[in-house]
Amino acid sequence: MKTVTTEIRLARIVDASIVAEVHDEAWRAAYRGLIPGAELEKLISRRGPGWWESAIRKGNRIALLGFGDEVAGYANYGRNRARALPYDGEIYELYLRPKFIGLGLGRKLFQAARKDLGGHGLDSIVVWALSDNETAVSFYRGLGGKPVARSSETFGHRSLDKTAFGWSA
Repeated sequence: MKTVTTEIRLARIVDASIVAEVHDEAWRAAYRGLIPGAELEKLISRRGPGWWESAIRKGNRIALLGFGDEVAGYANYGRNRARALPYDGEIYELYLRPKFIGLGLGRKLFQAARKDLGGHGLDSIVVWALSDNETAVSFYRGLGGKPVARSSETFGHRSLDKTAFGWSA
């Protein structure tokens, strides 16, 4: 019998390429059919290894979830960017490679990011998800997130609704 371990740690500069790879794979799976194809390709291509290396160098909080010898996902988080919302922290992104969805790893990654935010005095958090992304909406509701705001974002000629989910301290 083989035991597979999970590990969550902050990304290092040497991880930039793998974060870009996970981002590419996860975004294609999450947004194909929601975000128009050409726009999705632009968004993915902007987040290559150089972008992630710069983000890591700047001190952005990027947690990697290792499953065995693979990076299964990542979370990018920090201070809440929406000043109109009464939350301290924000999880900007939380993505898993598709083959790791449904194993409870997203929940572990979410909890680790939330704990890290709390350790920096950011006890209440908000997360935005495209309203038509049923997987994400269901995931955040399952974690106890309450819809607290709505907005929209334009991708090419298409405007998509998004929902903010909040967790109080």
